[in-house]
Amino acid sequence: MLYTTVDMLGVIAFAISGVLVAMEKRLDLFGVGIIAMVTAIGGGTIRDLLVGEVPVDWMRHAYIVYVILLTTVLAVLFQNRLKNLRKSLFLFDTIGIGLYTLVGIEKGLAAGLSPVICIALGTITACFGGVLRDILCNEIPVIFRREIYASACIAGGILFFVLLAGGIDPGYCNIAGILTVILIRLLAVRFHIGMPNIYRDRGPAG
Repeated sequence: MLYTTVDMLGVIAFAISGVLVAMEKRLDLFGVGIIAMVTAIGGGTIRDLLVGEVPVDWMRHAYIVYVILLTTVLAVLFQNRLKNLRKSLFLFDTIGIGLYTLVGIEKGLAAGLSPVICIALGTITACFGGVLRDILCNEIPVIFRREIYASACIAGGILFFVLLAGGIDPGYCNIAGILTVILIRLLAVRFHIGMPNIYRDRGPAG
């Protein structure tokens, strides 16, 4: 029940973030729907293919598609309520990666994978829907910029396994992991914390 709830919340959050990006690019209604769908299920599809679970999740559970479609319609209808698209996009994207990180980890545990691989699977689940969204919208994906993004997912995953090893109830471990991802992402943006710059500034040519 907890897994399904977290999964659906992640689907909704990422679908909304997809709608916001698509609307910023002024795509038509079909384009908005496609971007919302890709954002919501892209990471989970890659995850399921990696663990050999086919048909993938959204093909076996049609309600996921219905949730995405309903979320897309509501987000378009109430777009005026989302007064600041950039802030709204950041918020829903952040919530989405927090939720999906733990969904991916749980799927990895169910497949009997090691903690390291589970964390990698959680990070893929959380990040690659956004990667596909940004590529389709002609943007450099956030995960490939200096922003703290995938590393927040990894930190949340590590905390999940540390707490689990300490005998904490799995439900609380999930909540702690989700909140850790969200909090790290929020603090990183608030205080302009990023990954180290590996490029040396070049002086004037000549």
